[in-house]
Amino acid sequence: MLAILAPGQGAQTPGFLGPWLADDAARDQLDALSEVAGVDLAHYGTEADADAIRATDIAQPLLVAAGLVAGRALLGDGPVPDVVAGHSVGEITAAALVGVLSDQDAMRFVATRGRGMAAASALRPTSMMAVVGGVPDQVAAAIEAAGLTAANNNGKGQIVAAGTVEQLAELAANPPARARLIQLSVAGAFHTVHMQPAVAELAELASGLSTAAPTTKLLSNADGAVVDDRAEVLNRLVSQVGNPVRWDLCLDTLAALGVTGILELPPAGTLTGIAKRNLKGVALFNLNTPDQLTDARAFVAEHAGVAA
Repeated sequence: MLAILAPGQGAQTPGFLGPWLADDAARDQLDALSEVAGVDLAHYGTEADADAIRATDIAQPLLVAAGLVAGRALLGDGPVPDVVAGHSVGEITAAALVGVLSDQDAMRFVATRGRGMAAASALRPTSMMAVVGGVPDQVAAAIEAAGLTAANNNGKGQIVAAGTVEQLAELAANPPARARLIQLSVAGAFHTVHMQPAVAELAELASGLSTAAPTTKLLSNADGAVVDDRAEVLNRLVSQVGNPVRWDLCLDTLAALGVTGILELPPAGTLTGIAKRNLKGVALFNLNTPDQLTDARAFVAEHAGVAA
């Protein structure tokens, strides 16, 4: 049983798309996605510095495009094996890979999402802070006492709190016992009520998009559920912008399904790192460069029920 995972915002690094663009077909694919998104993805994926690609309206389409380029190179026109999931913006990559959205509509969606979330973030100074370790009940109580939202639950020992900078300062002044606080380099409280303006804009766009039923199991960040209704998938993609990411519940579903191998699409490493701590004994593969494709296809063949 194979799971293919798509990472979320923050995974990007300068130049990470460079090796993929040595292939003419991949560059043509990226150029077409750039035209739809209104973003020069080749530039931002190869030449731009860390500050440039940290911007929400750049990072989000860049990550989805990277996942689509690598995912298509890995799988070709064949079926997507077994289970697919994405963390936050990676959900859009996942939805396109299983056929709910076309690649072009996925880029329209993520470009609108990125611009909307950037605009919502500019309305008031907000940010996010990782809380690593601590006693879960005490961590939850400290986040709530500061008026913050647990915007990401990434499994054992890692919660991301989000809210205003004043609320984050309150948490820093009153941290939960035995927990380490890490200020994240994001200018916005993603997956909280602060993103509601972006939700409204996305809902309007989504009303005009065509969808299809997912071709394989697709997990939702909302509750870790397998969602097989195309309208429900799209509705969840819209609402998830303002709702917490329950990656812990996605991990529970992967375990319940009996996943034996996890392949993370580029820029890979974040989600396999979480899986290493939470899903003991599951084989992991980080796909970051095209010279790994032969080994990646062998990994797919080894673990995928569809391939078998």
